[in-house]
Amino acid sequence: MKILIINGPNLNLLGKRERSIYGNELFEDFYLKLKKSFPETELNFFQSNIEGELIDEIQSAEGIYDGIILNAGGYTHTSVAIGDAIKAVMVPVIEVHISNIHSREDYRSHSMISSGVKGIVIGFGLESYRIAIQAFINKGL
Repeated sequence: MKILIINGPNLNLLGKRERSIYGNELFEDFYLKLKKSFPETELNFFQSNIEGELIDEIQSAEGIYDGIILNAGGYTHTSVAIGDAIKAVMVPVIEVHISNIHSREDYRSHSMISSGVKGIVIGFGLESYRIAIQAFINKGL
């Protein structure tokens, strides 16, 4: 199984930014742990602060990956275009959020991408990514 993890804006600052919400661990360090935890699964990672680059990555995943784990960051709440890209490809997507978006500012509780995804993992810190990988493996999405 091949899974692509896509992180959106400001997630390159994990471990440095708002540690009380996002924790102290750099995503790159956590990603290495994920790769060790799932040796039978090919994991690849892409991060961008640019909406169009995220859309390009989603579109280019078709025929290459069995699944996408997407944390669109702030674009979750604003991007019709990312939502459309998810619906346009045949690759299943699991939406991931590190924090519980429903316990934060009101605008964070609305997702413009959720209607096109297979599932959502919210609020388990970086472990949300591990849960999403396990869902792909268990469900064979």
